[in-house]
Amino acid sequence: MEKKLSSVAKTFTPSPIQELSHFAQRCNAINLAEGFPDFPAPIHLKIAAVSAINSDFNQYRHVQGICEHLARTTKEMHGFDVDPQTDIAICCGQTEAFAAAVFAGFFSAVLKLPFTCDRPGDEVVLFDPSYETYEGCIRMAGGIPVYVGLEPPYWSLDSDKFMGSFTRRTKAVILNSPQNPTGKVFTKDELEIIAGACCRRDCLAITDEVYEHLTYENIKHKSLASLPGMQERTIITSSLSKTFSVTGWRIGWAIAPAFFASAIRNIHVKLTDSAPAPFQEAALTALRSPPDYYESLRRGYESKRDYLVELLAKIGFQIQFKPQGSFFLFAELPKNSSLSDVEYVKELIEQAGVVAVPGCGFFHTNLSSEKPSQVSCNYQKRYIRFAFCKSDATLAAAAQKLGELQLGVSSQ
Repeated sequence: MEKKLSSVAKTFTPSPIQELSHFAQRCNAINLAEGFPDFPAPIHLKIAAVSAINSDFNQYRHVQGICEHLARTTKEMHGFDVDPQTDIAICCGQTEAFAAAVFAGFFSAVLKLPFTCDRPGDEVVLFDPSYETYEGCIRMAGGIPVYVGLEPPYWSLDSDKFMGSFTRRTKAVILNSPQNPTGKVFTKDELEIIAGACCRRDCLAITDEVYEHLTYENIKHKSLASLPGMQERTIITSSLSKTFSVTGWRIGWAIAPAFFASAIRNIHVKLTDSAPAPFQEAALTALRSPPDYYESLRRGYESKRDYLVELLAKIGFQIQFKPQGSFFLFAELPKNSSLSDVEYVKELIEQAGVVAVPGCGFFHTNLSSEKPSQVSCNYQKRYIRFAFCKSDATLAAAAQKLGELQLGVSSQ
């Protein structure tokens, strides 16, 4: 029966991040691998969800009030108008919103939309390193991911390298800012380079902005859609998950031009029908949180970031770039370590009972026949991703275990 699998399905393997997380559970190890908080969600959200269940909001449902609030906050944060009736699609998390956006952009024979791929093999530009989900969605939709390597240690965008990644088959650009795994927030200059290329090349942009409220040291998130000429060609995807510590609720959305939002809603209905009804109701409570909530969240994560930076620096990690956003730290291995990232993580697990993610899983190889890989390999096995979206108790326990190593891992 294995022969009946599709060619794309045969290429997919289990997520190494989730496998490491499962390993941490089995071994009772401290999980600094997977990006989910291990502390409670805000109490007012939990009360709202329980109330919705008790009020029998348990069937298929679409809560228009979420769209109306998102339209208001988009105007406040980014300065452009969104029609809550036509320009927003509520999905089962950002992951489904992103997948539906990609499918909407590539299945042109069915949807007959602008900015779409005319045939399998059209290309999508991404930045490397990047989160693993993007490539899978693109390949399932028949596209070819083309990676542009960001320059370590500050993960800067090289304009010439970026522009050189475009070919006659380039149809879209994917942007995640603040970024997973590096914690980079793309600068205004970098966003203008990306926007200029999209406008000149008539390309679609799909953004992942789930960490929009998690930025540090007075750095502000700016959506690519807010730049001139970009609202009409940008699909924004985001969710409740990271901002409200409810990664299991699966409430996300896409904000897009009406014709794209309609296509995304249609695909969403075919895939999952509707997002969880009681959590949609609770989402209204979450999205109405006062400004103090977001500021407190930001300060709390900034403190956790600084704690982890100091901890890892003490055991020899090279921290030249502190995350500007997200809740991940992409740390370079100690200079005197002869281990690869995978070997180092194994040692962390065995010696300290701490689980992190080898950085090599976030680097990729270009598949385009027209463009050779522009991603250098000399540093791809030198980084490890740590998640600091953990309780103070978890981080303190990790500090104790890592401190007991006394550089034992890095001296091998």
